[in-house]
Amino acid sequence: MPPAPPDAATTPTAPGAADWRFHGAVLALGTFVVGTDAFVIAGVLPDIAADLHIGLGAAGQLVTVFAIAYAVLSPLLAALTAGWSRRTVLLTALVVFALGNAATALAPGYPSALAARVVAAAGAALYAPNASATAAALAGTASRGRAFALVNTGLTSALILGAPLGTAIGGAYGWRTTMWLVTVLPLLVVPLLAARLPRVHTDTPRGLRRRLAPLADRGVLYTLVVTVVVFVGIYIPFEYISAVYGPVLDHGEGGLTAVLLLVFGITGTAGNLVAGHLADRFGPRRVVLGAALALTVVFALVPLSREWLPAALVAVAVSGWVSFSVTTPQQHRIAALAPQAQSVAVSLNAAAIYLAVSLAGGLGGVGLETVGAARLPWLAAGFALAAAVLTAVHRPRAERTGAGVGAGAGAGLPDRS
Repeated sequence: MPPAPPDAATTPTAPGAADWRFHGAVLALGTFVVGTDAFVIAGVLPDIAADLHIGLGAAGQLVTVFAIAYAVLSPLLAALTAGWSRRTVLLTALVVFALGNAATALAPGYPSALAARVVAAAGAALYAPNASATAAALAGTASRGRAFALVNTGLTSALILGAPLGTAIGGAYGWRTTMWLVTVLPLLVVPLLAARLPRVHTDTPRGLRRRLAPLADRGVLYTLVVTVVVFVGIYIPFEYISAVYGPVLDHGEGGLTAVLLLVFGITGTAGNLVAGHLADRFGPRRVVLGAALALTVVFALVPLSREWLPAALVAVAVSGWVSFSVTTPQQHRIAALAPQAQSVAVSLNAAAIYLAVSLAGGLGGVGLETVGAARLPWLAAGFALAAAVLTAVHRPRAERTGAGVGAGAGAGLPDRS
């Protein structure tokens, strides 16, 4: 396939350039489904443990296995399918994802449930990064941040709507019904993608080794380190939110935890959308730096809000807004650093986030045992500050010279043949 013209994806006459928002919204439906599955499984773990006759800790490994499989498979599958039409990749991903969830729902025992989660993770790992890369290719370089933000809205919506709904269904009808829900949902998105999404091809290097070239790029690796560090800081207080705000939650009803999560998700959705606009206007690096510094301040002040519900709600709202202000700009940065392998680069960033989630769980647990829940946000503030310093002291050469920014415009070209 000949290289796409440099500005083909951004010119108004390019097919799909004018209606990238519609395509981005359809792609966001898929990320909503993937996010619902990832978030909801934690809410039905007690039912899974009882049904499969295992301990709660063992049931929790279903989440861990999914995260590890996602992190490992995401860049590998992106490289292996880099020569495919993005529409073919996304449709395949949703079908594999649905099969994994169906296998989970039918699992007769614990080993088969673990294997099924790996299959579901493969579908999720193939879909989410490619959905972002496809939206960015359709939108063009000038609107790349807004395209990423639109697709990422599916994940934040899953936190607000999908996960609570799936958990409620699981509580009423059993966890297997929840898994059937997240089996049917992706199959509903498949016809929309098949009928409306253009055939987007990427100008991809031939050969698996060249497709994995971003792994050898120092600028890409440095940016991925920033992703890991900042998201460890973000997820430590999120994963242990019931402990961090324990004094407030102990004095109220059990539903207060759900209220805090709802507030976090709503403000996170707004922060994600605003961050996309800011990344396009001021550059993603500045947005990441500002968000990391803001997180440092917010997390440092969280201990002051643990005793009073209004203060806790404000702290959660602000932290949700700023936390989701990092995701889109980091995707923007990593895509620009590897313009000829954007799907692989975005997949590496997704893998780094899942690695951070796993590390946050372990480090947060250690923090609870050593410094206590009251000081746990200070640990998170330390990681946020480290991410800010890493972002400030070093700027990859491609960002300094502007290489990759313009090149990304031609990274994807709609093909309606």
